[in-house]
Amino acid sequence: MSESTTLRLDGLAAPLRVLRLLAADFGHLPAPNVQVSPITPGELSLCFHDDLGAFEAWRDALGVPGEAVSCREQSAGRTRVLKAAVDYGGAVVELVGFSDIPAAMVAGGVR
Repeated sequence: MSESTTLRLDGLAAPLRVLRLLAADFGHLPAPNVQVSPITPGELSLCFHDDLGAFEAWRDALGVPGEAVSCREQSAGRTRVLKAAVDYGGAVVELVGFSDIPAAMVAGGVR
């Protein structure tokens, strides 16, 4: 990447500011895995592994309606993935929840 196209840290100010707001306003909620990246500089990603209850708590706190959540599977049907996004405080906050699908459900074809 050339110097003229390299994103500086202040280019991530919006999602970092939102992270600060979320920590102040929702510090009582479960801690997510947090990602801010120069690849998506206007986005803050909050990931929850093996705790869809935490995903739901954050979804509710941010006012994301249930119908705005997408659900898919990965890892040959062994992992459920929930995703939702909302504009919050000047950045897009993406929620991602991962959960194992019980082996009996995968092997038995029940989902």
